[in-house]
Formats: sequence, C-alpha cells, structure tokens
Amino acid sequence: MGKLPDPHKLNTYTKKECAMYLIGLAGQNMIFNIIGTGLYFYFQSVIFLPAIAISAFMTIARVWDAFNDPMMGSIVDRTRTKWGKCRPYLIFCPAVICIITILTFVNGRYVEGGDTARNAFIIGWAALSYILWGMCYTVGDIPLWGITALMTEDPKDRSNILALARVAAGVGGGLVLALIVPISQAVGTALTPENATAEQISSGQQKGFIIVAIILTVIGCALFELAGLFTKERVAASEKHYTLKENFQLMWSNKPFRQQLISGVLRSPIQLLMNVAMTLLAYYFGDYHGDYILYLVILGGGMMVGQFGIMMVIPSLAQKYEKKTLMIGSTLISAVGFALVFVVYLIAPQDLDKPLWLVVNAILFALAGAGQGALNVLQSVMIADTIDYEEYLHGVRPDGVFFSGQSFITKLSTGIASIITGVVYSIVGFSDTAIEELNIALANGASFKADYPEYAAAMFFLCSIPPAIGLFLSVIPLKNYALSNKEHSRILAELQERRHGNEVAE
Repeated sequence: MGKLPDPHKLNTYTKKECAMYLIGLAGQNMIFNIIGTGLYFYFQSVIFLPAIAISAFMTIARVWDAFNDPMMGSIVDRTRTKWGKCRPYLIFCPAVICIITILTFVNGRYVEGGDTARNAFIIGWAALSYILWGMCYTVGDIPLWGITALMTEDPKDRSNILALARVAAGVGGGLVLALIVPISQAVGTALTPENATAEQISSGQQKGFIIVAIILTVIGCALFELAGLFTKERVAASEKHYTLKENFQLMWSNKPFRQQLISGVLRSPIQLLMNVAMTLLAYYFGDYHGDYILYLVILGGGMMVGQFGIMMVIPSLAQKYEKKTLMIGSTLISAVGFALVFVVYLIAPQDLDKPLWLVVNAILFALAGAGQGALNVLQSVMIADTIDYEEYLHGVRPDGVFFSGQSFITKLSTGIASIITGVVYSIVGFSDTAIEELNIALANGASFKADYPEYAAAMFFLCSIPPAIGLFLSVIPLKNYALSNKEHSRILAELQERRHGNEVAE
C-alpha cells in the first residue's frame, strides 16, 4: 500500500466559503422557526384554529414527508449540473420558499359557529399552504445539509463545519424564537386603537404577525441564498445511482443509519418545546399581553448557553471518545433536565416567575439544552459517517438520501409533537374560541397562573414529560451501534487510498 496523501492537502473549503455556508444555514433556520414556532402560535392564538384541526393537517404533512423526503434525496443524488448536485437547489429554492412562507400567514380568522364554508376555507388554506411549505422546504433542506459531505475531503473539517452548522442553525432559529411572537404582539398592539373591541384586538394581532413574518422571511431567505452562491462541491458525485425503491432499501440495510433513524424517531417529542415554548412564555410569564422578554432571556438564554457551549467542544470530544457513548450520555442528560421541569412546576405552580425558581429552571433548561446541542451535532456527524460507510461497502455516496433522513426526523418530530399538543390542548379545552375568550380576559386583568391553572399545567407537561420519555426510549437503538470510531477511521483511510490512488502511485 502506498503512502497516503497528507491530510492537510485534502481538498477542502475556504474560510469565506465556510462563513457564507453558515450564514446561509442560519437564514434557512430562521425560516424553519418562523413556521415551527411562529406559525403554530399564529394558528393557535391569533386566528384561533381548532387544536385538533392543526394536529390533523400537520400530521398529514408529516406522513407525506415520509415519502417526499427520500424522493427528494433520490432526486438530489441523481442531479448532475455544472454547479454540482446540491448547489442548484440552494441557488433557486430560497425565492420560492420565501413566497410560500409568507402565504401561510395570509389567512382569515376562524370563528366557532360562524359561516361553515368560510371556516372550512380557512382551515383548508392553512393545511394546503403548510403542506406546500413543507415540500418546498425539503427541496432546500436536504441539499443544504448534504453539501457538507461534498465541500471537503477532510473528515475533521467536515465534523467542524457540521458542529458550526448546528450553532448557526441555533442562532438563526433562536433569533426568530426570541423575536417573532413578542415583536408581532407589540406591532399588533400599536395597530390596535384604545378601548378596542375584541374584534379590533384580534385584527391588530393578526396584522402585526403578518408584517413581522414578512420582514423576517425576506431576511431569512436572502441569507439562505448565500449558501448556494458561495459554496463549492469538491467530492465527486458517484456515477452509480439507485431507484427510489432501492434507496428505501439502502436506507434500511445500512445498519448504523437505520439505528440513527429509529433513535431520531423515538425522540420526536423533543420538538414539543418548539411548539409550546412561546405559548408558555406569552401566557404564564406575560399574561399574553404583558412583558415577558426578561423571562425569555433568562430561560431561553439558559438553554442556548447549554446548547452552544457543548456544540463547540463536541467535535474535539468525538475525536477522543466513542461517538455512541457521547450520544447516549447526552441523551440521558437532556432527558433528566426535561423531566425535572414538570417536577419543579408541581412544587411551585404559581411561583415560577420568582427569582429562585427562575434560576432553578434556567439551570434545568441549560442541562436539557446541553444534551440537545450535543445530540444535534452528533446526529449530523454520525449520519455523515454512515455515508462514508455506504461508499466503502458499495461505492456510492448517498448524501441526499441519507441527509433526507435527518430532514425527515426533524419534520416527523414536528408532526408527532403536533399530535400530542392537539390531544392535550383539546382535553383541557385550550382551543379556538376558548383561546380568544382567554386573551380578552387577560387583557381585562385576569391572571393566567391563578385563573387558568389547567392550561398552565398542560403547557409545562408538554414541555417536560413527553420529551423526557422520548429521549429515554431513543437510547435503546444506540446500545449496539454498528459503526465505532475505530472502524470509521479504518474506512476513511481506505476511501482516501481509493480516491488518491493515482496520486500515490505517481
């Protein structure tokens, strides 16, 4: 066997390219949270769609994604253009996603007992626009993550950019999480006259949400475009490709990928935090129309510190310790943090805005966030490893198909979280007209914590117990993970030998 090429000479991305990719990914995740957090709150608390209706069409969208994501992955893997196989989608998709994202917010307000045809149209438009958005987002999301395996031949550089990508995703998504609901409410209040009627209050809130959603969407999509314009594909695409049926078989037959996929599905309830967090902050800590920015900074800040802190060190830890061990440990840490959130609520149900309990919850969210941050990075890195594994076994790099699995996990999580949320909210009556009546009562001086304890308990439960259960279950498929660090290093060495065999021979 000849001498392997110097790993420092492996073809890899530039600093500028890396920066543009990360900015683009932050923009794309702004769009994801505009829908994942902002649109859910908008459907539920601004235009008052029934909780079961939201749950139903979001579930339908996720069932469709079970087929749509692998199909898109297959299309990406078969794409051959002068720009590469991933870049064309990153160049042309952001504009389309921008339009569809805005259209999801352009809707009427549901009125229980109102005109049946009008209400049906409102629900139908919400469902159709949401499903179309999911399809368009998939077209951009799969190549956005898949291109990381094509930007560099260096496994360390790939791990580093994936870790930084998760940080960028967190920054972009977190920015929207922090801004969209409070700013929309502030704009809506500014558009509402003094001594307004219930109709005027609701109308003002809707206008505020539409204005802010449009502004954030345009910014996010403009940033997303940078990832397509400034990246470069360096790893040659495999000439061999499979049919859709063969790709489904490929995903299942690749044991480490299959284990990652099952584990990701089991921890799907973790997405509940995204669905419920802003609703909880707006109602429990702000009585819907009050100021809750300080609480958002303390609790959200605790989670982000935990997430971003661990994300920066995970690539180094993954070089020293088994990725499987790190993933299991991170999962269990996050599960404990989430579980204790509801325990703390049961201890002090009306005092969680007091300094002592704010500090306790900030620590718990930091713990949960650290585990989640590590999971996010490790999942991306380990999926990239399974692509190497597949190339080693069969000479094919299914970047699009395998990263469609990551996209599928993310969106399935949203669907499962929507089902759980819809069921729980329907049980306690937090739906459609009841929410409108609640908003008016709070505007007139009612206390959410004191007067609506069943709603508060439901929100804290959703943020805590289902995510914890899902995380504990997700450890099971990873116990006998099929691709160790040592085996992956051996595979990489052989792949580099294959790719650079001619250079070595010379």
